[in-house]
Amino acid sequence: MNWLANLNEAMRYIEENLAEEVDLKEAARLARCSEYHLSRMFSFLAGIPLSEYIRRRRLTLAAFDLQTGGSRIMDVAVKYGYSSADAFSRAFQGLHGIPPSSVKSHGPSLKAYPRLTFQLTIQGGDAMKYRIVEKEPFRIVGLRRRVPIQFNGVNPEIESMWKSLTGDDIDRLKRLSNVEPPGLIQASTNFSEGRMEEKGELDHYIGTATTEECPESFASLDVPASAWAVFEAVGPFPDTLQNVWGRIYSEWFPSSGYEVAKGPEILWNESKDVASPTFKSEIWIPVLKKAH
Repeated sequence: MNWLANLNEAMRYIEENLAEEVDLKEAARLARCSEYHLSRMFSFLAGIPLSEYIRRRRLTLAAFDLQTGGSRIMDVAVKYGYSSADAFSRAFQGLHGIPPSSVKSHGPSLKAYPRLTFQLTIQGGDAMKYRIVEKEPFRIVGLRRRVPIQFNGVNPEIESMWKSLTGDDIDRLKRLSNVEPPGLIQASTNFSEGRMEEKGELDHYIGTATTEECPESFASLDVPASAWAVFEAVGPFPDTLQNVWGRIYSEWFPSSGYEVAKGPEILWNESKDVASPTFKSEIWIPVLKKAH
């Protein structure tokens, strides 16, 4: 498939420029997508941020250079983008567990992170129910909190947000709702770079989608006009959601002709009662057509 060849072409470019400046705009051009989409897709497929992959590859090659060549530590540091021997030594020891000065004298065990290439794996033929929705600008109004990223189970910080909503808060938010998705929604944005390693934080909203002004007691997030891919998830909470979310990035995006656009990921539930064994959800992700 073309998307796979394009992605691997971007990976080839990155590999060939590890001792130079890696221009992510050029990598995205070779992948035939935006820089934002390339970074997001890489994180979901590889499980680490693209910047972290580049850092690990450079430190892997730096270890090889120190083992096999006669290069000075400072020369290797500069080669792989470090402005000082101290900065290089800290990064090297953080990855390999020893300082670069010990590589030759002690014959230590070092870590090697191999070059990544992506291959297509055909899995079960389960259908994904989705639709594309064009939306004018709107805003998300409600509670906002910076919460830790958590994949499995119920996030206690988000659960605490729900519990802090009074009946009056819920009624006021529902009255503001005047665009899809209707009623109460959740939205996540401003993810830390280490999202796929389950590190860092994100901005989480519990509120409503509206074109009305934001009351003073609530936070507001303006969302620009965009196309949205809307995916249906029906089943036990939260396993079904996590499964569909993973398939969106590993299966749907690579073959859809769309790429992820900047904006919040929105979750709508038929019921916010997480104790219910089976319920219906919709995952809303902003998208744009890939340039050809």
